[in-house]
Amino acid sequence: MAQEYHNILVPLDGSAESERALNKAVAVAQLNHAHVDLLHVLDTKQFVGSYGGMITEDTIYQLSEDAQNYLQNIADKLKEEDGFTDVAIHVRFGNPKTVIAKDFLENHHNDLIMIGATGLNAVERLLVGSVTEYVNRHALCDVLVVKSGYAKAQDEARAAKKEAARTPK
Repeated sequence: MAQEYHNILVPLDGSAESERALNKAVAVAQLNHAHVDLLHVLDTKQFVGSYGGMITEDTIYQLSEDAQNYLQNIADKLKEEDGFTDVAIHVRFGNPKTVIAKDFLENHHNDLIMIGATGLNAVERLLVGSVTEYVNRHALCDVLVVKSGYAKAQDEARAAKKEAARTPK
């Protein structure tokens, strides 16, 4: 019996791993005629540490606008290159672990999270923990972790196939 997903969440942080997860999510969404939510979480803890607690409203607004533009560019690219239009973009503030694993899901009722493998190094994982690891353990729905090696090979094959289709014979 095949599992069908109708509402897929893809958290994006600008890393190659998260964008590889997006490519895989679009393929799954197209097979299932599913909706995709693109989510970028602005970690409020980093505002305190990076800016000494002295962050202005203008800075917060600019960070939010930058995140919105990043996601919109990705959504536009999906429409142009893949013909995929059933996508929505979302920017949230908070702890990425809990926003992705619980808070966003409660409002949007996603049935699958497709997330890239952690980009943190071993020391950072030890100190703060991996967002992917937390989401995998605590999410309110199924989680598919896209590993870098296999996804990278698929991305390269996909790019080669698109290039071959563009090249006149």
